[in-house]
Amino acid sequence: MAENKVNKGSLSINSENIFPIIKKWLYSDHDIFLRELVSNGCDAITKLKKLDIMGEFTPADDENYKIDVIASSKDKTLTIIDNGLGMTKDEVNEYINQIAFSGAAAFLEKYKDKANEEQIIGHFGLGFYSAFMVADKVTIDTKSYRKGTKPVHWECEGGTEYEMSAGDKTDRGTKITLYLNEDCYEFSNEFRVKEILDKYCSFMPVPIFFTNADEALEKKDEVIDVDTSEEKTEAEGEEAETKENEGPKPVNDPSPLWTKHPNDCTEEEYKDFYRKVFRDFKEPLFWIHLNMDYPFNLKGILYFPKLNTEYDTLEGTIKLYNNQVFIADNIKEVIPEFLMLLKGVIDCPDLPLNVSRSALQNDGFVKKISDYITKKVADKLAGMCKTDKEEYEKFWDDLSPFIKFGCLKDDKFNEKMTDYILFKNIEGKYVTLPEYLEAGKEKYENKVFYITDKLEQASYIKMFEDEGMDAVLLDHNIDNPFITHLEQANSDVKFLRIDADLENFKEEVSEDELKDITESLTETFKKVLDNDKLNVKVDKLKNADISSMLTVSEDSRRMAEMMKAYGMGMGDGIDPAMFGGEGETLVLNANNDLVKYVIDNKEGDTTELVVKQLYDLAVLANHPLPAEQMTEFVKRSNEILKKLTV
Repeated sequence: MAENKVNKGSLSINSENIFPIIKKWLYSDHDIFLRELVSNGCDAITKLKKLDIMGEFTPADDENYKIDVIASSKDKTLTIIDNGLGMTKDEVNEYINQIAFSGAAAFLEKYKDKANEEQIIGHFGLGFYSAFMVADKVTIDTKSYRKGTKPVHWECEGGTEYEMSAGDKTDRGTKITLYLNEDCYEFSNEFRVKEILDKYCSFMPVPIFFTNADEALEKKDEVIDVDTSEEKTEAEGEEAETKENEGPKPVNDPSPLWTKHPNDCTEEEYKDFYRKVFRDFKEPLFWIHLNMDYPFNLKGILYFPKLNTEYDTLEGTIKLYNNQVFIADNIKEVIPEFLMLLKGVIDCPDLPLNVSRSALQNDGFVKKISDYITKKVADKLAGMCKTDKEEYEKFWDDLSPFIKFGCLKDDKFNEKMTDYILFKNIEGKYVTLPEYLEAGKEKYENKVFYITDKLEQASYIKMFEDEGMDAVLLDHNIDNPFITHLEQANSDVKFLRIDADLENFKEEVSEDELKDITESLTETFKKVLDNDKLNVKVDKLKNADISSMLTVSEDSRRMAEMMKAYGMGMGDGIDPAMFGGEGETLVLNANNDLVKYVIDNKEGDTTELVVKQLYDLAVLANHPLPAEQMTEFVKRSNEILKKLTV
């Protein structure tokens, strides 16, 4: 009789406010309760396996370790069953009734007024009690692996009182049943539970099986109703049960790819894993398999995705795990900011998590992990450039935004990647900064000319090609801050857009020779264009076919781009490089016949048409015309054609 005695007690706490606080504050996301309970089951099985290795437990020959998650929307219950260690009565008393609430009184005193505090109860080891965030009542049925021990039943209805009595569980392990509260019935829904299991438990190290209890019961009832023959009904029932037991598949993968040695993984396995985890059906460029045991344990796979959009709209996904238990996406304390463009998984059992597994302690150890990941990525990229330059060049266009972002954000990464930054030149070949400067030292010394739009700047590119000069393509949003970064690191180097300087394309003449012409043309163009602020410069360009061009001050253009980036730009239809036209200079070629015509015919009948056309042509060769100006340009072009045909 004594064995069936019901023990009642208090959960070692002096206040009855603990459960409302648990429900409100234990975790920021209530669905984490399922992760906690399932991972506790995984821990119980893992510990039992260790006892087997130590010779303290002998499993059955057909031992099948697993966790069952059973939902009943009809009964509004959720049940988690493991066949791990199980617990004795004393262990339930120690781990559930006492240990979990050690320090709870101090906790209440410290946090009772902090309504917005997150992740705070985890410091007291209340993983199991996360169940009370969603349940009004929780029961435990458990039986220890130790021979001769009795099963135990424990239940609590959300207050500080519990009841513990002899249980009726016959097999080893622990069964936890949650009787959900009215606000949390969603957690008895099959699709909601599967969603949570997929989110947190996809790679837990023990097979997890989900059962819809209502559906299973309906199937069983259907089998019973098939025939009135009792013998046939039983046979059919047994057959249906056999088929059902053979069919179920775990909802998780207990041996994910990152837990294997890189030598044991195939290329197709890496790609399949990428598609499955990130639901990205574009093939990754390549990947890095992290596998480290010392000085800390860290495994993972980082994928370099193909980046199709501008860098400032990109966001990758790096999933952080602790012993195959999902913690969170993109935790910046562990993952360097620039690596957030990647996709991948990192599993570090040594991470200094608090007991709730919901927050990282930002300490020196975490910094070491971050530095290690940065080093591995830099080593992979540098190694590829040194040993397989052709492959590295093939990936460069996709890699460059990521690498440049890394150089801007991380000094150590920048230091390692300095020699492996490539630039694509006019011919489409890849060169390093030293190679470009060496090839052009006689013509443009330490200047680096670059292109931001191959179509808009086609006329400038043609001039460079005719003169045997080179330029590099820098057409990404990140290139503007990146070239400033390079100039700071190389004080004698200056980057200039291809339209910033025409010094290499003009004949050598004295300023006095062009002085009178410049004054005359400046006066004419300002008057016709009604623009007193227009900057006009006259040169004798080597190519007489060029009539007019625009040059743009590099400093003014960069300032304009920076202002645009901060939401201070002018608006649609106006080149962001021309902030109100400042820094823009109209260069007229004194060797060109049209310019000569204006010089000789200041008051001619067609001079106004020619002046306006020369200006618009110069603008068009540099950037699009605003809508109104474009309309006038087309109208004027038609007028000129009519005059030619008369």
